[in-house]
Amino acid sequence: MEQQHVDVLVIGAGISGISAACHVLRDAPGTSLVVLERRARVGGTWDLFRYPGIRSDSDMSTFGFGFRPWRGARILAGGAEIRQYVEDAAADGSVLERIRFGRRAVRANFSYATGRWDVEVEDENTGGRESYSAGHLIGATGYYDYDRPYRPQFPGEEDFQGTLVHPQHWPEDLDYSGKRVVVIGSGATAITLLPAMAEAAEHVTMLQRSPTYVLALPEVDPLTFVLQKLRAPAGLTYKISRGRNIALQRGSYAFCRKYPRLARKMLLGLVRARAGKSVDMRHFSPHYKPWDQRLCVVPGGDLFKVLRSGKASVATDHIDTFTADGIRLKSGEELKADIVVTATGLSVRLLGGMELTVDGRPVDIANRVLYKAVLLEGVPNMSLVIGYTNASWTLKADLAAGYTARLLAHMRRHGHDIATPVAGEGDRSEFSVMGEALTSGYIARANEVMPRQGTRDPWRLWNNYYRDRAMLEDAPIDDSALRFEKAGAAESLPAA
Repeated sequence: MEQQHVDVLVIGAGISGISAACHVLRDAPGTSLVVLERRARVGGTWDLFRYPGIRSDSDMSTFGFGFRPWRGARILAGGAEIRQYVEDAAADGSVLERIRFGRRAVRANFSYATGRWDVEVEDENTGGRESYSAGHLIGATGYYDYDRPYRPQFPGEEDFQGTLVHPQHWPEDLDYSGKRVVVIGSGATAITLLPAMAEAAEHVTMLQRSPTYVLALPEVDPLTFVLQKLRAPAGLTYKISRGRNIALQRGSYAFCRKYPRLARKMLLGLVRARAGKSVDMRHFSPHYKPWDQRLCVVPGGDLFKVLRSGKASVATDHIDTFTADGIRLKSGEELKADIVVTATGLSVRLLGGMELTVDGRPVDIANRVLYKAVLLEGVPNMSLVIGYTNASWTLKADLAAGYTARLLAHMRRHGHDIATPVAGEGDRSEFSVMGEALTSGYIARANEVMPRQGTRDPWRLWNNYYRDRAMLEDAPIDDSALRFEKAGAAESLPAA
């Protein structure tokens, strides 16, 4: 099997992968690069999910790339718009022609003798195998399992005579016009589906076990709108809106964590003002503190509009059993349904399931810590892109991409072949990088998959944009925790 060699191999052509590729090609000139993508198009999550109303749950001035202004004034954008934006960035950054579509990375092994990764790849269109080697590997697949969503089995669901759908595998031909729909879940997907489906459906009910904090935002960013009307340069408008929203995100998160009782009172007050007297507040009054789980945002209060109209409703209860024509709840109430949407969440998988070894020894990612939240302890020449959970994913993806490009340029200047983060005794905590701060279901399920949280710098993940920016953009690359070597002269670290 002929092997193709590149300096950098990126796994994934979603937001993280395109950001990484654009940064490397721009900031480390002369680098050869290939992106491997299982799907047939650029976009990752934004190509996978096709359910009605799919949109960002972060404002677009921070969810967009730092190097490419988002030109719309809408605060939350639709999935198709985001996917096209990512593809346009790939085309303009000379990345699109470097993407190999329909490719699944099966396994990767790093050799200290050669200072390279050997990656076995499957062409999912033909079933054939390909081989790549690379000096640096960038894992930019996110942490969702694209093949298998989280889908619990419900009592009696085999008796249901209607249609069961999971948002991750939405049928293109699903006709819900005039139908009674029940959406199981209370997260961003369920809160998006409710108003999106209510327009055509007879009635839509969101069935939740427990409420989520919901925050209504304007549909259009007033500041961006005014600046655009004044014909301010697009780059300046984006920079101003982005800087303001980064500060607002960070400030609101810190406020909620420091003053949870006051924050709860304010959030519930905003819901009460939007929902009106006809909506029972128990459906929007969580039992946990603000930001123990991610806030759900709704543009223009669309969720509350359909609830006030009577086209949609919320039920807070537990499922007793499915019946032939709906769901019976523990309270005895029955929800009639022609279609049930199980918006029950996502399963977690890193690197798309690719096997990872160093000198033939398996790497247990869940037992490793991250160096500066980018490099995996004991794994040479590899970046792992994990975005923020308490702010826009892309903010962190951009920082990780920029740091990787700086690292590659540094290694080239100084003649280094290998860079390996080396953690010390006591640098690893029992928590995963996601499991200490937030309590969402998918984050709890990620505990056995994700790397460990560090106990101190540079191993601790702070989820703080300003702190990360100083560490990843400004701090020197040379660090006592980062070991630089020449290929052939290096000694591999024991696998964990």
